[in-house]
Amino acid sequence: MAGSKGGKRNRDKNHALLVALRHPLRRKILRQMSDERKASPCELAKALDQPLSSVAYHVRVLADCTALKPIAERQGKGSTQHFYRWSVTAEWVRALLEEDEE
Repeated sequence: MAGSKGGKRNRDKNHALLVALRHPLRRKILRQMSDERKASPCELAKALDQPLSSVAYHVRVLADCTALKPIAERQGKGSTQHFYRWSVTAEWVRALLEEDEE
């Protein structure tokens, strides 16, 4: 029975990730970060030519479903810059992102 709890947790995690990946900007963010380097929403907004507020929101959604992991903070000009890194372990996500890109 103990294994069934882990299976349910994985299903729930995969479901949350799948729901999050329905949004095209979230898929773009993950593709941008798939090399596993750290990035801030500000850097991603510039790279993707998107508004910072929109990117920051979608990064939080991806962090909530554990697709991105917060790894550092840096104090800047009156604000705190947060940095994230790719943390997806499900191989189907990379396949989905590669297929979606084509």
